[in-house]
Amino acid sequence: MGEWWWLWWVSLTVVAFDRVMRMNTTTFNHFVLEKPRNYSVIAMFTALQRFRSCEPCKLAVKEFQILAASWRFSSEFSSKVFFAMLDFDESPEVFETLQVKGGPVVLHLSAKSKFTADDIYNFQVRDISVHHMFTWVDERTGRWMVNFRTRQPIHCYYPFKLGISLTLIGGLVYVLKWNRTFIFSKNFWAVLALCFVILMLSGGMWIHIRGAPFAESRTHTGQTHYIHDMYIFQYVAEMSIISLFYMCLTVGMVLLNTAATSRTNIVRRKIMSVTGVCLVVIFFSWLLSLFRLKDRFYPYRILMN
Repeated sequence: MGEWWWLWWVSLTVVAFDRVMRMNTTTFNHFVLEKPRNYSVIAMFTALQRFRSCEPCKLAVKEFQILAASWRFSSEFSSKVFFAMLDFDESPEVFETLQVKGGPVVLHLSAKSKFTADDIYNFQVRDISVHHMFTWVDERTGRWMVNFRTRQPIHCYYPFKLGISLTLIGGLVYVLKWNRTFIFSKNFWAVLALCFVILMLSGGMWIHIRGAPFAESRTHTGQTHYIHDMYIFQYVAEMSIISLFYMCLTVGMVLLNTAATSRTNIVRRKIMSVTGVCLVVIFFSWLLSLFRLKDRFYPYRILMN
């Protein structure tokens, strides 16, 4: 009984900071593999050492921590389910015992039922998403968990969407009042098409499908991140930044084209040329820098790192 209370106290303490209990071979054998026990364990097997270069492991761990925090703040929270994590380089014996060939993998180790293939959540065949893991854990444990990601929204997300909507509506009303012949303007439809293309290139549809947050506040550092450090994930704020870069690139290209085809005086054409070159070079360099930030193997750069 004392060991059970000790495990629960460790779970409360660790989840408050890192959300998931880190186990080694000794603790895993004692608290998980030894019988009898009256609690289930959701265990993630991963390889986080830098020399392993397991990028999916890093993303899966973040999603798994959100899942563990969901259970911690759920109204159903009890001592019946625990979340643990093991690293291959720290506990290779456990990987061998459970025949886990690689990571990331999540196993449901029930206290009552026998282990089956349905108790394996393999990220190589399943989506690395807390929403999918949430559904899987709920099915395996039969306990409802509130999604932590939806319970802690970034407060500036909805004002940001409201501000964008009001700006677009206000601009449309102004244009209608100013000149109703805009509907036949080629420039208007060209700008509208460019805005749509830029939005899609920046990940607008992906953001809509995945329901990504505006940004993310890391509880262990207290910092808010607006750019995700993984190339397979993106925030709404990050999409806005990329859209701004593409817009400035487009303006630069339009200025260069206008300077080459315009019949205005030479001074104005030179100013447009220099401005266009600066916009293209600077913002394209920043765009490549953002790509390298998300993927350290990205090979291209201009001017700056």
